[in-house]
Amino acid sequence: MMSVAGGWFFLMACEMFVLGDKDFRLPGLGSFLQTAASNGNTRAMLWGLAMMVAVIVLMDQLIWRPVIAWADKFKFEQVESTGTAENSILNFIRRESFLIRGYRRLLHPIVDWLTLRFASGARRAAATFSSAQTKQPRRWIGWAFAVVGVGFLIYAVYRTAGALASLTAEEYLLLLKSAALTFIRVNLALIIGALWTIPVGVAIGFSPRFARLAQPLVQLAASIPATALFPVLLLVLINLRGGVEIAAMALMLLGTQWYILFNVIAGAMAIPTDLKEAARVFRFSRVDRWRRLILPGIFPYLVTGLVTASGGAWNASIIAEYFHFQGRVVEAPGLGSTISRASDAGHFQVLLAATLIMATVVVLINRLVWRRMYRLASTRFKLET
Repeated sequence: MMSVAGGWFFLMACEMFVLGDKDFRLPGLGSFLQTAASNGNTRAMLWGLAMMVAVIVLMDQLIWRPVIAWADKFKFEQVESTGTAENSILNFIRRESFLIRGYRRLLHPIVDWLTLRFASGARRAAATFSSAQTKQPRRWIGWAFAVVGVGFLIYAVYRTAGALASLTAEEYLLLLKSAALTFIRVNLALIIGALWTIPVGVAIGFSPRFARLAQPLVQLAASIPATALFPVLLLVLINLRGGVEIAAMALMLLGTQWYILFNVIAGAMAIPTDLKEAARVFRFSRVDRWRRLILPGIFPYLVTGLVTASGGAWNASIIAEYFHFQGRVVEAPGLGSTISRASDAGHFQVLLAATLIMATVVVLINRLVWRRMYRLASTRFKLET
């Protein structure tokens, strides 16, 4: 579900973008919303947003809710059950047996025929592969591909080094300052997201009744792409002092907070019941309950959520810091806006350098921070069952 939500998030950037003097557009909701935002057509933006929400709600009811309900069948319980997922579509199908009869008479034969077709195709492919294995392999083909690959790699390194050498020291200093600004925004988004997702996620994970009410709403909200809401946010914040900065932070937050929330919910649900009961028996205070039970229990899941959210925030910065709105460009200084501006202007040297700097920063953070946090989670806070 989070992967599909990520696909919706980058829909506007993928279906319509500028690279130098070339303007790439694909038909779809993403390009429709981007065009409406660029032209300042508020009515079209609201209609496009309503259509996207309708599609997401239908997908949630027709696909995700039945899948979640079916997934409970394969659940291995070691902690208290939080109740099975209820789905109105499944309940309707169970009540209306004529749907099941229609499936058996119409769709079931088609499914059986497709299964047989795929099985026969797989059998022929396996036979072809077995006969090919018996023949003497031609090793020179592999060596030829290796030589061509090494040649392309050497050429790419040569062109990259030439492009990076053409930039001045002032341009590199500006790129580093931009990286620092984006780094601050990313970490602020993580902190703000963690401040509300940790208590809410723990409340959902600890209370089956609250989970049945809140979890479907949270899953639906997470599926609505923040980029579709971004033009509406800009309409409200564009004339305020610092409104662009607030809008950029809001887009980063909307695009990353759900990763933290879902992982915290999973961590809270994974805390064994006997530890919760022990905390009640020994009458832990609220502070001791969080310090000795909840935070150590959810720590490995929280680290996973923060790592994923951090990567999502760096990706979201490319859209959040640079946006075409009402016939002009709205931007906040940072590495994301530098990448988008270079892409629009066709400055491929700056685009390459900024992309490498962003990749380097993310790798360094993973090595220096998140890897150590994972090591701590797998040793000190590992829950053995």
